[in-house]
Amino acid sequence: MITANIFEKAKELYELDGYDFDFVSAHEGGRNRIVVCVKEEEKKYVLRISDLSDRTKEDYLAETEFIRYLADNGAPVADVIPSKNGKLVECIEEKEGPTYISLFEYAKGMLMVDNGYRYREGAPLEEYFYNMGKALGAIHRLSKAYKPEHKRIAFFDKYTMDYIGKLIPDQYSDLKEAIRRRLESYTELPVDNDGFGLVHFDYCDGNYHVDMKTGDITVFDFDNCIYCWYMFDLAHIWTHGVGWCQFEKDPKKRMAFMDHYFETVLEGYRSETDVAQELLDQLQLFIDMTIIELLVDEFECAAREGELPDEEDIGISINILVHDVPFCGVGEVWE
Repeated sequence: MITANIFEKAKELYELDGYDFDFVSAHEGGRNRIVVCVKEEEKKYVLRISDLSDRTKEDYLAETEFIRYLADNGAPVADVIPSKNGKLVECIEEKEGPTYISLFEYAKGMLMVDNGYRYREGAPLEEYFYNMGKALGAIHRLSKAYKPEHKRIAFFDKYTMDYIGKLIPDQYSDLKEAIRRRLESYTELPVDNDGFGLVHFDYCDGNYHVDMKTGDITVFDFDNCIYCWYMFDLAHIWTHGVGWCQFEKDPKKRMAFMDHYFETVLEGYRSETDVAQELLDQLQLFIDMTIIELLVDEFECAAREGELPDEEDIGISINILVHDVPFCGVGEVWE
C-alpha cells in the first residue's frame, strides 16, 4: 500500500511538488501502485510504487536500465526519469520491508480501450496492426544488441516443473502434465542471439498508447520483462488479436482474418528485424507458452490471497492445454 510517508518521500525524491495526483485503481492481479502526476497539462509522468517481495532491487534496475537503453536508441517507449539523486530506482526502507519507486514518462496517446477500440479516423486497421508489429520489432532489434549491467531472469529460471508443481495443486494433475510436456518441447528450441533475448513478456494493447493523430505507438510497463524467445511477444500479439474477429460466426472467415492480421503484424515487425521461419513454424507452441504464463500468473495472484483461481478465469485455458486445442481464442472452442 502507499503510505503517507512513502508518498511524501517519493514526491521529494522526484521533485513532484505542485503536481496533481491521480491514484490509479489497481487492476485484478496488479502488483504495483500507479500514480499519474500532472502539472498544468505540460508535464505528465507515471509514478510506480512497488512493495511486493517477488522482485529485488536488481530486478528493477535491470528493467529500468533496459528501458533507458531502448529510449536512448530510438525505440518507441516511455522513458524512465531519474530521481534528483540521478537514480532510476529509489528504495525506501520501512519496517514492513523495502518499497521501490520509479518515475516514467507518460506515453503519448491513449489506450485503445479508452477509444472504444476504434482506430484513428480515416485510417485502416491494417495501419494499426503494422505499427504494432513495427514497435515490437524495434524493441527486439535493439534487444539483440543489448549488453546489460544488471540482468533479468530467463524463462527457465522461473518456469520449471519444480516451481509449477508446487504452485498448482494436485487436483490439476492433467494441467500439470500438459505443462510438463510443453516445457520439455521448449528445451529443444534453439537458444541464440537472433531468437532469444530480453522481451517485454506482456506486449498487448493495455501496455502501449496509440497516438490517434499519427498512429504512432508508445510502449510502457516492462515490469514482466524476461529473457525468452522473441516469438513469445509475437504469440502474445496473436492471442490478443482474436478479439477483432471474436463475433464472426464463420470459423473460416475468422481464420482468414487472423492470417491477414498476423501477416500485417509481421510485415511491420520485419521492417525493423527478422524472425526465423523455424520459430514461426512453432507459433502454436509459443501460443501455448503465453497460456502457461497466464495460468501461472492466475495461480500466483490467487495464492497471495490464500485462494484458488476462479474456474471461470482459467477453465478455457486449461482445456486448451490439456486437450491440445489449436489457435487459442479463435471461435467457439467448447460447445
